[in-house]
Amino acid sequence: EALRASVGKELGWSSYVEISTSRVSQFADATNDWQWIHLDHDRARRESPFKRPVAHGFLSLSLIVPFLDDVVGDVGGVVSKINIGVDDLRFKSPVFVGDSLRAKFSLLHLDDVKGGAQATYAVECWTRDAQKPALTLNSIIRYRTA
Repeated sequence: EALRASVGKELGWSSYVEISTSRVSQFADATNDWQWIHLDHDRARRESPFKRPVAHGFLSLSLIVPFLDDVVGDVGGVVSKINIGVDDLRFKSPVFVGDSLRAKFSLLHLDDVKGGAQATYAVECWTRDAQKPALTLNSIIRYRTA
């Protein structure tokens, strides 16, 4: 019920997570995406339009669930959360290796569904001191209560 009272409101910001070289390398190993623009600092300085390594966009996206947990925490009466998907995903500015990233959440909808409720969150991920978000999306989470 506390979540229902938050429909249409900004819920807050997550803590920052460092996008370290180690995190980027582990993500590359997990996804088989070893593109030099993410991993080769020297080549990125020479050849990338950004002049430094860029984190995988999907690495930033993968942090949405822990960011949401940081902001919303446990939802009373929920036995499981299911990530249904995302809508309107846009990568708007690069996240560089070494940046810190956090997310702002607003609850757009909370709809009753069989066995629980489905929430749609507007999400903006920002790096520290950025002028615009790194990515924006709507995250859809199903909360199962029975």
